[in-house]
Amino acid sequence: MFGLGTIVNTIAVVVGGIIGLLLKNGLKNRYQETIMQGIGLAVLFVGISGAMTGMLKISKSIIESTGSLILVLSLCFGALIGEFINIEKRIEQFGFYLKSKVKSNDSKFIEGFVSTSLVICVGAIVGSFQDGLLHDPSILISKAVMDFVIVMVFASTLGVGTIFSAIPIFVYQGLLTVCASFLAPYFTTTMISNISFVGSVLIFAVGTNLCFHTKIKVGNLLPAVFMPLLLALFM
Repeated sequence: MFGLGTIVNTIAVVVGGIIGLLLKNGLKNRYQETIMQGIGLAVLFVGISGAMTGMLKISKSIIESTGSLILVLSLCFGALIGEFINIEKRIEQFGFYLKSKVKSNDSKFIEGFVSTSLVICVGAIVGSFQDGLLHDPSILISKAVMDFVIVMVFASTLGVGTIFSAIPIFVYQGLLTVCASFLAPYFTTTMISNISFVGSVLIFAVGTNLCFHTKIKVGNLLPAVFMPLLLALFM
């Protein structure tokens, strides 16, 4: 079924958020912290494995590194575009809009919406392209399981705003899947590989933020994933 990964992921976010609200104040901070660290570790290794798959090649029993230039240029140009658009700020503004529409009095609504949306949207890129190009939703379904736990924990601490992250994940992930499906004839194996490993580096950054509470602006780095398509025209 086309788009199955996006549908499963969206449902997982909503259900996880509802369960998290029911558990609110029932899950002690130390449990929440340890669970998030565990998820962070899982995300780190998903990112590492994807990046290494794209960057390391075995040739005549010798491991070679490739794609370093693509990665550096993608991240640099992607950061410039992302900062210019200020993607994270736009997400925050949408959060304020949603809060006004649902008339929520939750003081953590914006924080919950923005934080959750950024965490779960970054990992959508690689899986969406795989679903759109190969009609294989396996990555998105695996991601749905992680998102379910992430949103459940976030909702238990940050409130109802986390559930509304289902909106951007459905729209963003769905659009990526549809676009990838239409553009499939124009994608080369190299393009797909480059998109995948650059996206995996951003997934690694999400894991770093979850594990070590760093402040990497992953949202503003999102355009980096699409840079390999443009770079392919010149390289």
